[in-house]
Amino acid sequence: MKYSTQNSEIKAQKNLTSTEERNSISTNHKLPPLPLQRPLLLIGHGTRDADGKQTFLDFVAAYQNLDKSRPVIPCFLELTGPTIQEGVDKCVEQGYTELSALPILLFAARHNKFDITNELDRARQRHPQIKFHYGRHFGITPKILELWRSRLTELEETNFNPSETVLLFVGRGSSDPDANGDVYKLARMLWEGSGYLTIETCFIGITHPRLEEGFRRARLYQPKRIIVLPYFLFTGVLVKKIFDITAQQQEQYPGISMTCLPEMGAHPTLLELLREREIETQLGEVQMNCEMCKFRLATVAGEAHSHGHGHHHHNHDHNNNTHDHTNSIADPYADPEQYHQRIWQIP
Repeated sequence: MKYSTQNSEIKAQKNLTSTEERNSISTNHKLPPLPLQRPLLLIGHGTRDADGKQTFLDFVAAYQNLDKSRPVIPCFLELTGPTIQEGVDKCVEQGYTELSALPILLFAARHNKFDITNELDRARQRHPQIKFHYGRHFGITPKILELWRSRLTELEETNFNPSETVLLFVGRGSSDPDANGDVYKLARMLWEGSGYLTIETCFIGITHPRLEEGFRRARLYQPKRIIVLPYFLFTGVLVKKIFDITAQQQEQYPGISMTCLPEMGAHPTLLELLREREIETQLGEVQMNCEMCKFRLATVAGEAHSHGHGHHHHNHDHNNNTHDHTNSIADPYADPEQYHQRIWQIP
């Protein structure tokens, strides 16, 4: 099948690149020095997918290997371990009373603003002697834009004209309108000046339009080619789902060439950006724009929720997570009308 052949070539190319990158990271890559030797807690989202978990752990190991002056400890918010509590306990066991914590997340949605900070509040109650310095997510940066532009450049030697190609930008999807808006902003900035026919933005879960609708909209332009960009840091259940849906679309529409790029992975650019975020926490320069955060808006409206970046939040029950990534429960956001009715509500 045409898609399978193309996709296997792309994944093989990516695997080779990842190996080369790992070798260059360990030998040639230099990062600016840290002002402090404060331990760093790196917090991943978490996945039940073994490949996804290992990719995150490899990413943390690569970052640690660049600078062994302080421990870099991996942990996960949900779905797998070690947990955030276990990560904090490990720092305490080593005698530390102060640590940095960074969310390895692309956008500032509920997990960043609400769930992780709630877990850090729990850890603070268990270890009142510990001082936490919570950093910010990756966000929209020139480095990430350049990373995706370089990925697209690698495909330019093909016979397809960019003006006949539609980019399909696939976000994770969030229950936070502010974060969903950032996905659109980043996609638009990637398209500006690219020469591609257009870019369509869609999501694999929670919000709308979903991926199937994204393909439908992309086909309206009658392109010769559709390039799918899964905007994810690491592989996992949802990234694999994007590849599967792309393969199904290729079977249904064989007249359009479809290519699905890999997730970002342990790219040197991300390690550079991570260093910037770590230094921000050490210098006290973390800045977040909360103007459109629905948690802040609820506070302004007088609702019973305290939201500041000192953060003290409600309990978060991971056993009742309303967006379980294994699709083992009904999708509470599947119906667009119900989605619009509840999206500005806070947990």
